Amino acid sequence: MSDFAGMEDMLQDFLTEASDLLSGVDNKLVDLEKHPDDKELLNEIFRGFHTIKGGAGFLNATEMVKLCHRTENLFDKLRNAQLTLDPGIMDVIMAATGVVRDMFGELSQSRQPSPADPALLDALDAMLEGRQPSPAAAPVTAVAPAVAPTQDGEPDWNHLYHALVGGEHAVAHDANPVMVAATPAPSLETVAAAPKAAPVARAPATNAAVAAAAKDTTIRVDTSRLDQVLNLSGEIGLTKNRLTCIRTAIMQGKVDHDTIKDLDEAVSHLDLLVGDLQSAVMKTRMQPIGRLFQKYPRLARDVARQLGKDVELVLSGEETEIDKTMIEDLNDPLVHLIRNAVDHGVDSPEERASAGKPAKSLVHLSAEQVGDHIIIEISDDGRGIRADVIRQKALEKGLIDAETANSLDERQSLNLIFLPGFSTKDTISDVSGRGVGMDVVKTNIQNLNGRVEVSSIVGQGSTFRIMLPLTLAILPVLMVRLGDQPFAVPLSMVREILPIRSEDVQRVSGKATMIVREEVLPIRTLASLIGWEQTSVPSFGVLLQSGDSNFILAIDSFIGQADVVIKPLHDIKPKGIAGATLTGDGAIVLVLDMEELLGMQTQDTRAALFA
Repeated sequence: MSDFAGMEDMLQDFLTEASDLLSGVDNKLVDLEKHPDDKELLNEIFRGFHTIKGGAGFLNATEMVKLCHRTENLFDKLRNAQLTLDPGIMDVIMAATGVVRDMFGELSQSRQPSPADPALLDALDAMLEGRQPSPAAAPVTAVAPAVAPTQDGEPDWNHLYHALVGGEHAVAHDANPVMVAATPAPSLETVAAAPKAAPVARAPATNAAVAAAAKDTTIRVDTSRLDQVLNLSGEIGLTKNRLTCIRTAIMQGKVDHDTIKDLDEAVSHLDLLVGDLQSAVMKTRMQPIGRLFQKYPRLARDVARQLGKDVELVLSGEETEIDKTMIEDLNDPLVHLIRNAVDHGVDSPEERASAGKPAKSLVHLSAEQVGDHIIIEISDDGRGIRADVIRQKALEKGLIDAETANSLDERQSLNLIFLPGFSTKDTISDVSGRGVGMDVVKTNIQNLNGRVEVSSIVGQGSTFRIMLPLTLAILPVLMVRLGDQPFAVPLSMVREILPIRSEDVQRVSGKATMIVREEVLPIRTLASLIGWEQTSVPSFGVLLQSGDSNFILAIDSFIGQADVVIKPLHDIKPKGIAGATLTGDGAIVLVLDMEELLGMQTQDTRAALFA
C-alpha cells in the first residue's frame, strides 16, 4: 500500500508548489553567489525553504524535514551575519537543494524519502556549529559533477541534469551529493562525499514509475479563463435551443424567407461562438514558459564551474505562454543547447582576455510570440562558429562527401552540426565530444512541428533559434489531392502554390526541376513519396521548406487551408503519416509527416517527375 494512501491530491499539490519554490530558491542562490550581501535575497531563500519544510512536515516526510531544517538554519545564520557566505558554504547548500529535489522524486512515487547522505548532514552540522566536517573521505578540491555513462559510453546528461537541478519530479539516484567548487577553499578541505564502499541506498524506481513521475498531467488555470469557457458554453446552449426551434419549424414545412434568414443567422452566430470557445479552451492549456526557464540558471552555473568558466544565464520573455505539453517536451532540447552554449560557445577565460572581452560570459535565453509561433533563442557572446571548420569536420567524419561540401553555403554549413555523430571536439570529455546531442535537439523540435536554425558571427557568438507553433492541439494544414484521395500538409512548411507546366520542367542530373525566382528547385511527386503509382501528370506544385532546403511537391490539385485536430493512429500508424483528421463532409484525411517521408525517400529514379 502507498505511504500516502488517501492523500494523493494533497501530495500532488505539495509537489507542484514545492517544485516551483525549490526552482525559485535555486535561482536566488545563483543570484546570491553574485551578491552575497543581499539580505533581502537571503530572506526570500529562507522563506522558500521554510515553506517547503512546513509542507514536508504536514506529509510526515521526516527525512526531508531534517535536511530542510538544517539548511534553513544555515540560511538563518547567514542572514543574521553569524556566518559569511563563501564557496564552501554555497557548494554544500547547492548539494542540499539537489538532494531535496531527489526526495521530491521519491514522494512522486508515493514513497517516503530515504535519509540524506550522512556526509552532507555532517557538513551542514559542522558549518552550523563552527567545526570542521568529519574527514570521512577525500577532500573536495576540484570541479566534480559526476556523469554516469550510458551503455554506449556516452555521459548520461539526463542524470547530470537531475543531479544539478532536477526535473519537475526528479528521480532519486544512488550517487553522492554533487559538490562543485571553482577553487579550493579552506572550509571545503574536509567536506566530503560518503565513502564509495558504503553509499546511502535509495530505493530504485521502475521504468514505469519513473515515467509516471516525470510526466506531470496537472495544469494550473486562471479562474477567469474558466469563467470565459463557462460563459461561452452557456451562449452555445442558447444558440442550440434556437436552432432546435428553427429545425422544428422547417420540419413542419415552414421554409419561408424569414425562417431561412433566422437559420443563417443562428448558424453564423454558432460558428463565432465555437471559434471563441476553441480559442478559450486553448488558452487553458497555455502556461508561462518561465516555469521551464527557471530551472536553467543553476544548470548553466554548475556546468560553467565544472569547465572553469564564469558564465551568467540571462532570461527574458518568461511571461510568454506556450502549450503545457510542449513545455515538458522542450526540456531536453534546451538542456542540450544551454550545455553546448557554455561548453562550445563560450570561450575560455584566456581567450576572452586576449580578445579584450569581459571576463564574465553572457548566455541569453529568451522567448517571444511572433504571430502564431513561439520563438525561443539561445545566444552566447563566445567564439562563434566557423562554417569552413564545420564543413571540413563533417567531411573528415564521412558525414558528407566532397561534392556536397563544395556546394554548401555558410548557412547550410552551419546546419551540419545537427547531423548525427557530428562533433568538433578532438577529445572526449565529461561534457561533450561524442557527437550526441544536437541531432537529438533537431529531432525533438521537429516532433513538436517546429524547426531549429543556427547563425553565428566568428569572434562575437552564436544564436540558436527554435520556432514552434503555439499549440499542438490544432494544426494549420494545406489540403491537397492525389487522385481522389485528400491529404494534409503542415502549413508551416508551405511557402506558395505553383502551377506545373511541362515547358517549365527541366532535367538536372536526370531529375525533374523547376526554376523559381532564379533558384533551381527539385520536384518530388507526392505519389513517389508515399509509394503510389503516378497515373497522371501533376498539375500543381507546393513549394515547401524542409530544414535548410526547398523543394516542390507535385500534386494533382489542392482543396484549401484548414485548421484541423489530429487524431493519432494507434497500432496501425504507417510511416510518413502523423495522424488523421476529418473534413467538413466527414471524409477521412491523412496528415502527412513530411520530415519522415523525406527521410524515407531514396535517391533513385522514382523521384523523377515523368518516369
